[in-house]
Amino acid sequence: MLIHIQDLKRKNYLDTLQIQEDLRNQVLKNDSDNHLILVEHDHVYTLGKNANSTNVLNKSCEIIQTQRGGDVTYHGPGQLVAYPIINLKKKKIGVKSYVEMIEKLISNILFDYGLEPHVPMKETGVWIEDRKIASIGINVSRGVTMHGLAINVNTDLTYFNNIISCGIEGVKMTSLDKELGKKIRMNDIKKSLITHFNQIFKENDSYKIT
Repeated sequence: MLIHIQDLKRKNYLDTLQIQEDLRNQVLKNDSDNHLILVEHDHVYTLGKNANSTNVLNKSCEIIQTQRGGDVTYHGPGQLVAYPIINLKKKKIGVKSYVEMIEKLISNILFDYGLEPHVPMKETGVWIEDRKIASIGINVSRGVTMHGLAINVNTDLTYFNNIISCGIEGVKMTSLDKELGKKIRMNDIKKSLITHFNQIFKENDSYKIT
């Protein structure tokens, strides 16, 4: 099955959301193709469909309501966001299994950098000890996914101070550069993500990067 990978570099959230919606419509019409979008967003806070708006403490940048799961989170430069547009129905993957595959994808990337990630039983996302380094928020409609995951790479973590991230009181946020004490090449993270994505989702036959 062909996987189309689009590296949008840096793009605002709403324009990227429109691309996701267009691609999902394509997948619904032709379920032989899946897509993976990689992007860094401009500064934005996004709210999940059931988010508590009071978890935004300070409106320091744009706020957008979305249809993904989860509560409020921050996206911005230095954070790698990935949006898989996958026909789960065609691949016979349940939603719970899909989330577990995304957790494994993130964990494998972090293992590449010598970190020891884990997924707490009662929390969301991927953590390093008591610090959250990656978030997950998805939407599945008619068996096809949208939204996805965000990994803090060289992220300005001060933006998280303006929200109760993911609705978790007292959560500590971290990033790869903070944990490793050095800046990380975003292209290296992207290569790691693509490699592990292909392995986990069995997309080894063919992929195209645009």
